[in-house]
Amino acid sequence: MNHYKGIIAVAAASLLVLTACSGGNGASAEKTAAAAASASTEAAAPVELNVFAAASLNKAFPEIADTVLKESDPNIKVTFNFQGSSTLVDQMKEGAPADVFASADQKNMTKASDAKLVDTPKPFASNVLTLIVPKGNPAKITGLDSSLDGKKLVVCAQGVPCGNATKQLAEKLGITLNPVSEEQKVTDVRAKVESGEADAGLVYTTDAKAAGDKVEIVEIPRANEVVNSYPIAVTISAKNKEAGQKFIDAVLSEKGQAVLKKYGFSEPTSSDKG
Repeated sequence: MNHYKGIIAVAAASLLVLTACSGGNGASAEKTAAAAASASTEAAAPVELNVFAAASLNKAFPEIADTVLKESDPNIKVTFNFQGSSTLVDQMKEGAPADVFASADQKNMTKASDAKLVDTPKPFASNVLTLIVPKGNPAKITGLDSSLDGKKLVVCAQGVPCGNATKQLAEKLGITLNPVSEEQKVTDVRAKVESGEADAGLVYTTDAKAAGDKVEIVEIPRANEVVNSYPIAVTISAKNKEAGQKFIDAVLSEKGQAVLKKYGFSEPTSSDKG
C-alpha cells in the first residue's frame, strides 16, 4: 500500500513540474509573439508614393490605387498631383518630387525622357476628343460648324495634350476654331461647360463620361482619327522605385485596365504596344 502511495506522490510531483514548465513556456511564447507583432508593425510602415498624372486620370487612378494596388501592397500610400501633362513636366524639371509620371500624350513623355526625368515608359490607355454642351444644349450647338458662330467655345491650350489633339482635329476637318478661352487642364474646360459659363467645349470622351448628365455630347466627324496615347513611367529620382513599379503594374493589370475602361478609356493602340 505504501508502495502505491509513493508512486502517486511521485506522479503528482511530476505533474506539478510539468504544469510549471508549461506555464513558463506559455508566457515565453506570448512574449515572442508580441515581439514579432511589434517588429511586423514597424516593418509595415507606409511607403509614400507621389504620382504625377494627367488631369483626365483624376477618377480612374485613385480607384486603381484604392483597390488594385491595395490588394498587392496595402502599405503603399499614394499622393496624386493631377495637372496638364506639360505642367507636370515643368514641375518635375523644377525639382518637384515625383515617383511616377503618367502623361496624356507621347509628346510630353518624350520631353520628360529627353530631360532624363523618367525611365522607359509603357503605354496603358488611349483617348479621343468629343464636343460637350451644357445640359439641354441651350445654345443649339450642332457640331464644329457655323452653329458656333458668336458662341462661347472653350478648348485646351496648345502644349497641353488635349490642346494638341484639338489642333490636329481642326486641321483634319479643315476648320478654324475661335475659342473664347484656352485652359491648361481638360477638367477646367469641362467645368466651364458644366457651369454654363461656356456654350461648348472640346474634351476627352472620358471627361464627357465623368460629367454625366451635367452635359450632352455632340458627335464630331473623324474624331477617332486623332488618338492620344497615355504612357506611364517610374521617374529617375523616385525614392522608392519598387513601389512605383507596383503602381504601374496595377495600372497595366487586367483589373486596372477594367477600371480605366469603366471611366471611358480605350486600350493603347497596336502601334503603341509595339
